[in-house]
Amino acid sequence: MTLPQISSYEPPRLTEIPPSRADWQFRPDRAALLVHDMQAYFCRPFPPDAQPLAGLITQIARLLDAARAAGMPVFYTAQTGDQFPADRGLQADLWGPGMRATPEHEAILPQLAPQHGDHCLVKHRYSAFQRSNLSTLMRARGRDQLLITGIYAHIGCLCTAAEAFQRDIQPFAVSDAQADFDLARHRMAMAWIAGCSGVVTDTAHTLTAIMGSANAA
Repeated sequence: MTLPQISSYEPPRLTEIPPSRADWQFRPDRAALLVHDMQAYFCRPFPPDAQPLAGLITQIARLLDAARAAGMPVFYTAQTGDQFPADRGLQADLWGPGMRATPEHEAILPQLAPQHGDHCLVKHRYSAFQRSNLSTLMRARGRDQLLITGIYAHIGCLCTAAEAFQRDIQPFAVSDAQADFDLARHRMAMAWIAGCSGVVTDTAHTLTAIMGSANAA
């Protein structure tokens, strides 16, 4: 009922993922960036200083810098520790009590720490939209595309992409800026999103789009 220990693996290349069914074009002026659950508790099962975590941190940091420079809204999700049973809900049946209310569990990795102007949302369920005002905050800022990064690809990231689609928000899953329990589940999540709810991309293509938009302006 706890998180598994995760072995090192190389994240899937974009060429290994089926083409996305949607032909949406990423637009920085329509998009927000989501950093999903990059907390110490969730990152602890990964081997430190190895793939996929080391690359994941680097790629998200690059996207954060570009998004902030382009004026894109940045959202973080983070769970709180020592949740009441009513707040923990059915997650306790699958994953146990979860994290403790300590910095060693709750803190977002320092390399990716939120900055002034970023939005930090309390995470309650797999999807970042559940029991949060993410959709309202996006709509208020004229954003209908969501760039999804973080962990875990086949759980919260996938569910967030699926719910974004159902809310008429176009999700873009950044494959090399997500990580998972293993390569098989990472690939599965990307293939499902590509086929059913969004566009799968990578950091290089996303950075090119952001910088190209800035140069055009």
